[in-house]
Amino acid sequence: MSKLGNLGARLHRGEVGYDFVANRKIWYGISILITITAILGLTVRGLNMGIEFQGGAIFTTPKTSVSVTQAETYAQDASGHPAVVQKLGTGGLRIQVAGVDTDKSDQIKDTLAKDLKVGSEQINADLVGPSWGEQIASKAWQGLGIFMVLVVIYLAIAFEWRMAVAALVALIHDITITTGIYALVGFEVTPGTVIGLLTILGYSLYDTVVVFDSLKEQTKDLTKQTRWTYSDVANRSINSTLVRSINTTVVALLPVAGLLFIGGGFLGAGTLNDISLSLFVGLAAGAYSSIFIATPLVADLKEREPQMKALRKRVMAKRAQAAAEDESAEPQFADEPQDAAPAVVGQRHQPASRGRGRGRPSGKRR
Repeated sequence: MSKLGNLGARLHRGEVGYDFVANRKIWYGISILITITAILGLTVRGLNMGIEFQGGAIFTTPKTSVSVTQAETYAQDASGHPAVVQKLGTGGLRIQVAGVDTDKSDQIKDTLAKDLKVGSEQINADLVGPSWGEQIASKAWQGLGIFMVLVVIYLAIAFEWRMAVAALVALIHDITITTGIYALVGFEVTPGTVIGLLTILGYSLYDTVVVFDSLKEQTKDLTKQTRWTYSDVANRSINSTLVRSINTTVVALLPVAGLLFIGGGFLGAGTLNDISLSLFVGLAAGAYSSIFIATPLVADLKEREPQMKALRKRVMAKRAQAAAEDESAEPQFADEPQDAAPAVVGQRHQPASRGRGRGRPSGKRR
């Protein structure tokens, strides 16, 4: 831990660092490849929308010995629609059948009771109409759109429009990757998924704002010097907040990983998968985008300004002049005469002429 702390301090002071901005084309390429894969997943497989968004019925049964696979077969035969069955901690089953009419729910319930060999009154049925599901989906999209607009307005006022654009691109990047993973994995999209998406967008924005705030402070009066370009300062801002971003991301991912892999995987609490997967993927994508996408994109946009172009020319000219002076300086070797003798500290060695008259009691001649 002490080594990590020392590394963070050295990164903050600029003593060490990785050139993220110079390698931005690599990160852009990786992000484009992942985004294309996510879009293909959404196009080919689509999202597995939950009952809340497309309407249907949810049947909760008491404890039964029927397996999940067999219950899916029973539910599909009874309703004529594909069914999703989850094993509950109580030993019962949660059967979701999408796209069924509410007036047929009693008939499906009675058929399931016979197949599962339980009483019909012991099965709880929750019905969701298709119009209500469409309304929920519309509200979710409206909330997401309002969130994006508010983010852009806030960042444009607090920082500048280039940072607002970069943050918006990073947020769209995170949403696309998260929804693409949902399509590829096939997890059900529920209102909990929407809550998870909004949560990770806020977390991603937090990481991005931390880097932007450091960048804003370090670029004050930047054009009055000739040592650093805007990209240099942007890279230093990323490095100075790198350890902090890694620490907060790891700490946030640990409990979410517990929900996803332990709660949803080992313990079989499938109802946790909808929100835990969106949080896990979104947190990781948000940390990535704040470091590798948002800040390098800001540097790209700022370097297009005339002032920053002129600054880069001055900085590059000064660096070229310094490099030329270093190359023209001739190295001095040990066997070559020095321009000045080194200073001698301590008692000097006396010359031999000072030894005349040694052994005589005085300087008088006899």
